[in-house]
Amino acid sequence: MQPQLRIATSSDLTLLVDFMRQFYAIDKYPFDATIARRVMQQIVEDGSLGRVWLIDYVGAAIGYVVLAFGFSLEYHGRDAFIDELFLLDAYRGQRLGTRILQCVLDACPALGIHALHLEVERSNMAGQRLYRKHGFTEHDRHFLTRMINIS
Repeated sequence: MQPQLRIATSSDLTLLVDFMRQFYAIDKYPFDATIARRVMQQIVEDGSLGRVWLIDYVGAAIGYVVLAFGFSLEYHGRDAFIDELFLLDAYRGQRLGTRILQCVLDACPALGIHALHLEVERSNMAGQRLYRKHGFTEHDRHFLTRMINIS
């Protein structure tokens, strides 16, 4: 059986926020359920921001993928980030990530995406192998971030 990506809807928000909580706990990222629900609701309800898919497998949701849209002159137009890709622990190591990543890659042309980016923790060697196998390469650049307070 193949995993299927299903576009998430507002009725999936509670499940998505629970998946986010589990995902963030893996690398001890700060997590605020109120903020998580608000931003997840934004992207779920506004297709111009990206796509949120639930990963369905054997009749149940086992994770999610968030594709966040951007625009880049360097990359010739619309680009996107795989902002989050999460599978429940019981489903990791079964090559499902490979199939899910291929589904996301297959969706990119129809979405007008010219380049796909992602981040992976330096300690996540399995993730790095998966992404390299699918053609993702490192850049000799540093990814820098500054949070902007927009209350």
